[in-house]
Amino acid sequence: MANNFLLEIGLEEIPAHVVTPSIQQLKKRAGDFLKDQRISFAEIKTFSTPRRLALYITDLADKQPDIDKSVKGPAKKIAQDSDGNWTKAAIGFSRGQGATPDDITFKDVKGVEYVFVEKHIAGKSLKEILPGMKDVITAMTFPTMMKWGTYSFEYVRPIKWLVALLNDKVIPFKILDVDTDRMTSGHRFLGKDIELANADEYEEKLTEQYVVTDAAKRKELITKQIIKIAADNNWQINLDPDLLEEVNNLVEWPTAFFGNFDEKYLAIPDEVLITSMKDHQRFFYVTDQDGKLLPHFISVRNGNDYDIQNVVAGNEKVLTARLDDAMFFYQEDQKKSIADYVERLKKVSFHDKISTMYEKMQRVQVISKYLGNLAGLSEQELKDLERAASIYKFDLVTGMVGEFAELQGVMGDKYALLKGEDQAVATAISEHYMPISANGELPKTNVGSILAIADKLDSILTFFAAGMIPSGSNDPYALRRQATGVVRIVADKQLNFDLEQTLNLLIDREDQASVAPKLDMKAQVPAVSDFVKDRIKQYLDDLGVRYDIADAVTSGSHTNILFNIASAKTLQDHKDDTDFKDIIESLTRVQRIAKKGAFKADDLTVDPALFENDSEKALNQAVAAAAKDYTHQSAEEDFGRLAQLKDKINDYFDATMVMAKDEKLKNNHLRQLTMIANMIMYLGDLDKLVVKG
Repeated sequence: MANNFLLEIGLEEIPAHVVTPSIQQLKKRAGDFLKDQRISFAEIKTFSTPRRLALYITDLADKQPDIDKSVKGPAKKIAQDSDGNWTKAAIGFSRGQGATPDDITFKDVKGVEYVFVEKHIAGKSLKEILPGMKDVITAMTFPTMMKWGTYSFEYVRPIKWLVALLNDKVIPFKILDVDTDRMTSGHRFLGKDIELANADEYEEKLTEQYVVTDAAKRKELITKQIIKIAADNNWQINLDPDLLEEVNNLVEWPTAFFGNFDEKYLAIPDEVLITSMKDHQRFFYVTDQDGKLLPHFISVRNGNDYDIQNVVAGNEKVLTARLDDAMFFYQEDQKKSIADYVERLKKVSFHDKISTMYEKMQRVQVISKYLGNLAGLSEQELKDLERAASIYKFDLVTGMVGEFAELQGVMGDKYALLKGEDQAVATAISEHYMPISANGELPKTNVGSILAIADKLDSILTFFAAGMIPSGSNDPYALRRQATGVVRIVADKQLNFDLEQTLNLLIDREDQASVAPKLDMKAQVPAVSDFVKDRIKQYLDDLGVRYDIADAVTSGSHTNILFNIASAKTLQDHKDDTDFKDIIESLTRVQRIAKKGAFKADDLTVDPALFENDSEKALNQAVAAAAKDYTHQSAEEDFGRLAQLKDKINDYFDATMVMAKDEKLKNNHLRQLTMIANMIMYLGDLDKLVVKG
């Protein structure tokens, strides 16, 4: 008989965004547990709703396989004394293996005799193993945890019931005051509690009690219902996958329906209407065949279609109240000028340890102007950038953004156009937030890209200077995401600037100092650079660049993001060259020996009069040629010049005693090698590369 096991955790309603990751976590933990216990199985099928997480595991083995093994103990000379009597070491070893000295045998291991005990470990039965699922359940972690009753135990929500059925038998264990049973609960309003005869009937029996336990089937049912409503009304529907996932995890028995709102609200920007419907009410918005928003919505009820019109009316009433608020704020916001809003930013804190939002904008104006000129923006783009940087946070103090915080930037764009700003300025206001997630959409315009970088760099630097540096998983101000955004925008727009040099120049400027917070930002420049380099590593990893290559280029002396990326791509392209290993070994040999010197960049004058052989002269000439315009070339060209030094370097080491007894000769050698090492470090710390023959 095949062994099938059902595990169900009944809970109070779980937050929708937690359901899917929780069932995935439960599946992995259960699978790992069974593998650790050496219990084979065919498949783990998952079931999940807002009120339950369940697993159906099929074809489990009856028991663990038996184990026969030889356990090695001490050497014979330690296990027996000169008279052949067992020592304490032998007696203790055998006792530890559940045996006696009479069970000991001797085996030769590489010419030395050791004691061994042959052990037979009988496998435990499945019924003995499965109560361990209690630890699988209690070990789970969640974004938010809670306690209940007088217990100290924490879980995502209180556990209401537990089902653990191996075929038709209950596997007994207990969590707090809840014992495992064969009783499960149907839909909260439409169903009833039911007793399961065996594990196999779980899905069917709950369907009878108005619970679609299979999340994929439930999502398919929702999709079909929504598509049918749209088709019946000749509407277009945007089935947003994130919203669909959330709605799916809010219901157990889905019934889709549609409602309406007054056409007068269509005067509000579409983004406001969509946010009101999608983010606040979990409604799907609809459009006509040309993509124009219509005064209707589609929603999903957790229940059947009984008295559905009352449900529709209730949802319409709630949405109308929210749209009334939106209409009010939209009209009131337009009564003030952008200058009025900017003035109000002087009293709005960016952070109480840093500055006001107005002062942040002043800092960003300086950064964006510098980067805009460096990036070669046109005269018109620079003009638009200057205007955008001077107002881009104004919508934060509008009524609409106060009510709908997720529309910051979006409303800035809308209101800027209404107030007569150029399209480029308005677009930059919305784009400066991009990307809003690690892999989110990037700004499309040059002006928006520069403003986004400037805003993010200012945030990172000032938060670091205020001592609010991300650690571990703690990153409340999303500085990692912002740094990732900087890297991605730089790569996308091919913006060429040295990060540390840029930050230092900006901090030192007089006009910057007048609006900078009273923080030591200059001291944090290296830390910010390292922080951004960690994001470059992640970016390169996403591109499939080998880890040691990413580590090498970000450990070099260059803090130009674009050049770091180019260096990584260059090394990645050449890593399989037949002479790559030889090139890297020659260059890293230079790096290691050069570390024995301590010469600064302004103390690297090499004296040819101290050369003792032709290889020194040849290397000196080759380095001088390679160094010409070295820092103004591409990473590919720099690598090519370093590669050409390989033979000269090898000849040099063959003919030259670098660490000569004569101090002048030794220092001359080390200066010569340090010049090369500095060129290498410009490309990256190649000593971190893993090269194979």
